[in-house]
Amino acid sequence: MKNKQSYLQNYVSVDCVVLGYDEVENRLQVLLIKQKDPDKQNVDSYKSQYALPGDLINENESLDEAASRVLNELTHIKGIYLQQFYTFGHPDRVSAPKDADWLRVHRKDPNARVITIAYLALVRIDHITPLAGSFAENTIWRSIKKIPKLAFDHNQILGKALEIIKEHPEQHIMGRELLPPKFTLSQLQNLYEAMSGLQLDKRNFRKSIKTADYLIPLDEKQKGVLHKPAQYFSFKKSKK
Repeated sequence: MKNKQSYLQNYVSVDCVVLGYDEVENRLQVLLIKQKDPDKQNVDSYKSQYALPGDLINENESLDEAASRVLNELTHIKGIYLQQFYTFGHPDRVSAPKDADWLRVHRKDPNARVITIAYLALVRIDHITPLAGSFAENTIWRSIKKIPKLAFDHNQILGKALEIIKEHPEQHIMGRELLPPKFTLSQLQNLYEAMSGLQLDKRNFRKSIKTADYLIPLDEKQKGVLHKPAQYFSFKKSKK
């Protein structure tokens, strides 16, 4: 006689990793929300945590629609390109004691398993202004080198996103408006270094990058600079 299988009622959520490029500081930062303290819930042990913007999907919306809606509800960010990059579904991913109080306040079934589809966005920090909403008390940009312990398994989700962009930076730079419409190779190298976490040899980088089929050399150079003017480049238009 075959053993009877038990099937669980699972929740499905979306979590958004929004990475912002700070060209002035030449670093990547991640957008986090701080969970809002529960109001009149008598949860004395509650400790607010930082987290990636994320929430459960609605019954009648697609995953992409859910990602856009959730990001807007929690941070008031609209119109940025979000791309699915991984699915996280470990049975214990939301069962840590540090998350229990938040789940009891915000979930009808706090013990239910949650499977999340993670989305990635890359933006220029100076192009968007996050504003907290829903159960987010506030929003904050944090350097990817100084990430606190996050809610649930969000450190793992962020780590996977960084792993993916480090493997092939060029695939995530094009069409994401991380650089101005025209840029120098020094600006491009700075961005590569911020995304890869590596310091690249200037000569080797320029030798390899000039053969890339996604760069367009422009018949234009810098003006009003004290050093030798650098040539400008632009990206070929790419399909998202």
